[in-house]
Amino acid sequence: MLVTAYLAFVVLLASCLGLELSRCRAKPSGRACSNPSFLRFQLDFYQVYFLALAADWLQAPYLYKLYQHYHFLEAQIAILYVCGLASTVLFGLVASSLVDWLGRKKSCVLFSLTYSLCCLTKLSRDYFVLLVGRALGGLSTALLFSAFEAWYIHEHLERHDFPAEWIPATFAQAAFWNHVLAVAAGVAAEAVACWMGLGPVAPFVAAIPLLALAGALALHNWGENYDRQRAFSRTCAGGLRCLLSDRRVLLLGTIQALFESVIFIFVFLWTPVLDPHGAPLGIIFSSFMAASLLGSSLYRIATSKRYHLQPMHLLSLAVLIVVFSLFMLTFSTSPGQESPVESFIAFLLIELACGLYFPSMSFLRRKVIPETEQAGVLNWFRVPLHLLACLGLLVLHDSDRKTGTRNMFSICSAVMVMALLAVVGLFTVVRHDAELRVPSPTGEPYTPEL
Repeated sequence: MLVTAYLAFVVLLASCLGLELSRCRAKPSGRACSNPSFLRFQLDFYQVYFLALAADWLQAPYLYKLYQHYHFLEAQIAILYVCGLASTVLFGLVASSLVDWLGRKKSCVLFSLTYSLCCLTKLSRDYFVLLVGRALGGLSTALLFSAFEAWYIHEHLERHDFPAEWIPATFAQAAFWNHVLAVAAGVAAEAVACWMGLGPVAPFVAAIPLLALAGALALHNWGENYDRQRAFSRTCAGGLRCLLSDRRVLLLGTIQALFESVIFIFVFLWTPVLDPHGAPLGIIFSSFMAASLLGSSLYRIATSKRYHLQPMHLLSLAVLIVVFSLFMLTFSTSPGQESPVESFIAFLLIELACGLYFPSMSFLRRKVIPETEQAGVLNWFRVPLHLLACLGLLVLHDSDRKTGTRNMFSICSAVMVMALLAVVGLFTVVRHDAELRVPSPTGEPYTPEL
């Protein structure tokens, strides 16, 4: 397993580098890229945002391993994960209103403080302290995916008066470098936890200086901005009306809830499946992120002028790949007949599918959901998504770890078949809709959630 992990990491990294080098040679320089004021503004944003993302990714490879190191049972670890998911959905519903009221800069500084506290709680073996840490982690995640983007867009348009069409370029670059940071974070986590022998808590301690530096830079270099507070009830009511009145939105929300709930369960399960076989968790995680980056690169190539595939086609392909991977996992995790290499390959395919799925879903959401209703609709999308993930972790995982893991993958397979049926339904509804086709392959998708 050790050799397989390192070999897969090298092959995936080489593939990604090859695709990205070919992209750099073919990509023409635009006006935004040569504007000195815009580049300085971008740099001020990236310095803070990338530090925050790096600190977030650094913690991912060893979270399950840390709880296992503290001798918690798998059911107890599942509850910790559920607490984090519940916190994320709860704070995610009110994050936009909180950020608008508190101020975007202050919210980014608050993110640094709460996430640092979350990391500090990992030093404790007390279960209640770790639950509090998961709640803080949910708040921090909600702030990370709301405050930073909102601050940038307001400054870009209002303070600096740059063209609105330059915004996607910033977030396309951020999406790419987010993947690169995730790959590097996996290697760094492996280095501090295993190569240096500091243990699974080391990546969480190492994340604290990055968070402190991000908060200090935001405090020193960024200006404050606010927005009008939107009534939460009005936002949700408008989103619900949009969801129920447009079949495309309803089907898209169904696909998102089913697909991403399975991904949350996968995030919980990959460590207990591979760790008993001596897998280097940090390198495994970096391989996952490299596979996801490869999927994003393949999305860009597939939607290019040469191939001109549509996001709807690639969304269908992503769901099919996950269905196939989950069927593989139901056999490779069978008690007494475990095959960690096959499980690892299936996990890589799931991450590759994620690289195709997220830009496809982002494109379709922008086209289908009215801009004024996006916040409300996305709130309604998140509720069933997290509920499904929580139910999967709490109900489907029985006391016997091996049979419980296999049963979870079996149920996830059924859930993804349902997602595939929803994709077929959406494809039937939109097959003649020219609005949902890529008009020209001149840029990369706006995918800040990656």
